[in-house]
Amino acid sequence: MEFQQKSLLNYCIALGDDSLTLGHRLSEWCRNGPFLEEDLALTNVSLDFIGRARLFYSYAAEVEGQGRSEDDLAYLRDCREYRNFLINELPIGDFAFTMARQLMVDAYDMVFFAGLAQSKDPMLAAIAAKAIKESRYHLRRSEDWIKRLGDGTEESHERVQNAFNQLWGYAAEMFEMADDEQQLVDAGIAVNRSELKPDWTSTVHSVLKEATLDIPADDWAIGGGREGEHTEHLGFLLAELQFLQRTYPGQQW
Repeated sequence: MEFQQKSLLNYCIALGDDSLTLGHRLSEWCRNGPFLEEDLALTNVSLDFIGRARLFYSYAAEVEGQGRSEDDLAYLRDCREYRNFLINELPIGDFAFTMARQLMVDAYDMVFFAGLAQSKDPMLAAIAAKAIKESRYHLRRSEDWIKRLGDGTEESHERVQNAFNQLWGYAAEMFEMADDEQQLVDAGIAVNRSELKPDWTSTVHSVLKEATLDIPADDWAIGGGREGEHTEHLGFLLAELQFLQRTYPGQQW
C-alpha cells in the first residue's frame, strides 16, 4: 500500500473512531435522559454519530482493500489501535458535562466538516456534506442547553462551569495535526485542523459569555488519541461495545 493510500486509510479510521466513541457515549443516555424528549433527542444524536462512523469505516475498508468490513473495524480492533480524540471517550458524567462536551465537539465539527466538504476526495466530501447538516442541528441544541444551564439555577451554573473546567484542556488535540495528515492536506484531501481553532474559539467563547460562564484558562492540555494513547476509559467502553461480536464472532444483524 502506497504512503498516501495508507495515510487516507488512517484518516478515515480516525474519523470513524471519533464518531463511534462519542456516539456510543451518547447512547448511554438512552432511558437515562433528564426527561422523555431529551432522552429521545440524545439517542437520535447518538445515531447520527454512529451512522457517520459507518460511512467512514466502510470507506476505510474500501481504501484498504483487504476484505475487512465496517464491523471488523468497529468491533475487532484493540484499544491501542483506536485513533479518536480523548474528549470523545470520556464517561458521560452528569447532563451538564455531556452538554459541555457536545458544545466543544459540535463547534469543532461545524468548521471541520465545512472544510472537508471541499475535499478533492469525492467520498469524503459527500460524507462531510451530510455530516455538516447534522452538526448544524447538534450545535443549535448544545448552544441552547449551555445557555439554559449557565444562566439557570445556581446549581446548574456551577455544574456546567465545572464541566468546562474539566474538559477545556482536551480541546487542544483537535487542532494538532497527525504526522501523516499533512500529505493529505497538500493533496487537497484532508483539512488543516491547525487552522480551525480561531473559528472554534469564537463560537465557544461567544456561547460561554452569553451563558454567563467563565472561559477556562488555557493552562493545561492533553492529547495522544491520534497516536493510540488513551485514557483508561476507552478500554471499558470497548469491552461493552465489542462484547457480542467477540463472544459470537461473525454474527450479523
